[in-house]
Amino acid sequence: MDLEHGILHNSAKRKESWKTVLTLAYQSLGVVYGEISTSPLYVYRNTFAGDIGHSETNEEIYGVLSLVFWTLTLVPLLKYVFIVLKADDNGEGGTFALYSLLCRHAKVGLLPNCQLADEELSEYKKHTYGVAPERSFPSRLKSLLERHKVLQRILLVLALLGTCMVIGVGVLKPAISVFSAVSGLELSMSKEHHRYVEVPCACIIIIGLFALQRYGTHRVGFLFAPIVCIWLFCISAIGIYNVFYWNPHVYQALSPYYVFQFLRKTRRGGWMALGGILLCITGSEAMFAGLGHFSQLSIKIAFTSLVYPSLILAYMGQAAYFSRHHDVEQEYHFGFYVSVPEKLRWPVLVIAILAAVVGSQSIITGTFSIIRQCSALSCFPRVKVVHTSSKIHGQVYIPEINWLLMLLCLAVTIGFRDTKLMGNASGLAVVSVMLVTSCLMSVVIVICWHKNVLVAIGFVLFFGTIEVLFFSASVIKFFEGAWVPVALAFVFLTVMCVWHYGTLKKYEFDVQNKVSISWLLSLGPSLGFARVRGIGLVHTELVSGIPAIFSHFVTNLPAFHQVLVFLCIKHVPVPHVRPEERFLVGRVGPRDFRVYRCIVRYGYHDVHKDDNEFEKDLVCSIAKFIQAGSGGLNSSNDEPEKDGKMTVVGTCSSSSHPILVSEHENDVDLAETSTKSHKVVQPKKRVRFVVPESPKIDVGTMEELKDLMEAREVGLAYIIGQSYMRAKPGSSLLKKIVINFGYEFLRKNSREPSYVLSVPHASSLEVGMMYQV
Repeated sequence: MDLEHGILHNSAKRKESWKTVLTLAYQSLGVVYGEISTSPLYVYRNTFAGDIGHSETNEEIYGVLSLVFWTLTLVPLLKYVFIVLKADDNGEGGTFALYSLLCRHAKVGLLPNCQLADEELSEYKKHTYGVAPERSFPSRLKSLLERHKVLQRILLVLALLGTCMVIGVGVLKPAISVFSAVSGLELSMSKEHHRYVEVPCACIIIIGLFALQRYGTHRVGFLFAPIVCIWLFCISAIGIYNVFYWNPHVYQALSPYYVFQFLRKTRRGGWMALGGILLCITGSEAMFAGLGHFSQLSIKIAFTSLVYPSLILAYMGQAAYFSRHHDVEQEYHFGFYVSVPEKLRWPVLVIAILAAVVGSQSIITGTFSIIRQCSALSCFPRVKVVHTSSKIHGQVYIPEINWLLMLLCLAVTIGFRDTKLMGNASGLAVVSVMLVTSCLMSVVIVICWHKNVLVAIGFVLFFGTIEVLFFSASVIKFFEGAWVPVALAFVFLTVMCVWHYGTLKKYEFDVQNKVSISWLLSLGPSLGFARVRGIGLVHTELVSGIPAIFSHFVTNLPAFHQVLVFLCIKHVPVPHVRPEERFLVGRVGPRDFRVYRCIVRYGYHDVHKDDNEFEKDLVCSIAKFIQAGSGGLNSSNDEPEKDGKMTVVGTCSSSSHPILVSEHENDVDLAETSTKSHKVVQPKKRVRFVVPESPKIDVGTMEELKDLMEAREVGLAYIIGQSYMRAKPGSSLLKKIVINFGYEFLRKNSREPSYVLSVPHASSLEVGMMYQV
């Protein structure tokens, strides 16, 4: 199935029946909830790791259980399930989706090539809440953000910071989950042997986990939900057993009274212990980030009916066991496996390792997805993105990021070798993402939802206060492992900011040095150049005007093709662009020039097609634009491009215009096989347009269509610019470092855009230019 059709199928499927909702809820268990479901492995152990004691009165264990219960209730259940999930970006979730949502409701985005035409996309206007009254606070806040670039940059940095912390979770979560699962071996062997077995086993599992990423989750995805279901059933059953066998009255600890008793007794130790309690909500952000694969209702049903009750029972069961055991050896104290009946420990160990792998899998694929999203919106260097499934658009694999995450994860595992240090690091990363979500969400409530400002203030004060308390308890342990996510965030944030700054400066240079259309018109009807057969595609990031690279090209080689297309491929701040709205086509100059501008728009989750399919859609869109002009849809057909007005044209498969397209295999390519004795002839498909005989098409339009058809038969040539950036003389030292070294290093070591990689080398021509910004 084509990826584009798969996306449409998924979006249509969300208008679901109850059967579909329940199916999606079941599937979400393996993709979304693997991370939060494995938190009972390490929460109590990290909470009681030296900060507080465990007295005979059980006040500490009851207080911790009460804190865990209310934290799970207020943050994942109340904040995410009932509030944040409603702030989806046309079905997509995550920190960057909130930023994208704000960019559409207010002009706060810093993407350089935005157009008014983008706001006419159906996905752009989807789920709008109307226009706020002119003098209302939402309107004034929107105007304030639109006027001040500083506030816009703060919003962007905030979104990027949340993204960096998600990447940090992608490093730390597999380490702590797998290490905690493997730690069950400590009950089955001596301390001396355990130290030499635990770390190697964890490293082998981590290497295997990352090595399997290249095959995609759809190959083994059908196993994920059953594994998590078995794990949740297992921990809830053990929890029920421990409650009835050891302490049936432990349910009383769910009262918030025990929270105040705990904090009053432990004081600073209890505050420090919040860093361990925080780990019970790791994976809450995955509910929002995984929204693109499922629906709000399915995620809510899965969490409220199965995940939440199972986790509460698991924590109650552990607390019940610990409340009756005060003489356990300190090495094993408060470990998950201590509360598991001895006969079940080995089966539970196996299930726990599998659940840890599934939980790690979800955060790794989530990291791939958010990096791809940032890269599409010019906030991360271009990387290789492999789509591992032709049916599910969100399943991607990024080799460079995968191996980098693996190395960092192994370094954390080998370097720390302690769940306490890993927990400190993971906790700070998790709560930082939540704080960013709360800040962005408060702005969304005002600008996008048009709610009273008191609602936004109440939201950020209530949930922000809880998260700030957890953040303070985590950051105080900076030198005990919490420095890791800070260091990772600093590195990734620097890379993102340098890349985004360099991209903006490059675009500003293009805009300032573009050639006016009047220059083209001054050349006369013949344009003053020799015209050769075929179609010339000039790749540019400009959405108006003629790029300087073209004038540089014709200055050195005064000839170009009989049909010239200025091609701009850009991403817009929506998840998907419908195929029928993919292309914007217009003329540059009069009809006789045969010069066109074509802007191809993709959402940040859309897939760029291969060269043959893309060429077919591109030429087909120009042909439909020409034909539509003859039917009166473009009244100024013979006039040069004005005011950036262009015509929306869909792909070949999405339009009802009678442009006939046929494919044939009469052209061949010769490709040598590995054995040099013979050559294999491989047919190459070519697209042919058949101009329909219709009385509605005038003579000029017919000639234009025939010229386009003949040029396509000759072939396409790609004119691609290669830019080298340098800071202007007299620039500050910081700017010189950022542009001359930082951005240029990233540019040389990042991949070319996807459309450049798919261009046949025999048909491409590179034109180099030096940019001084």
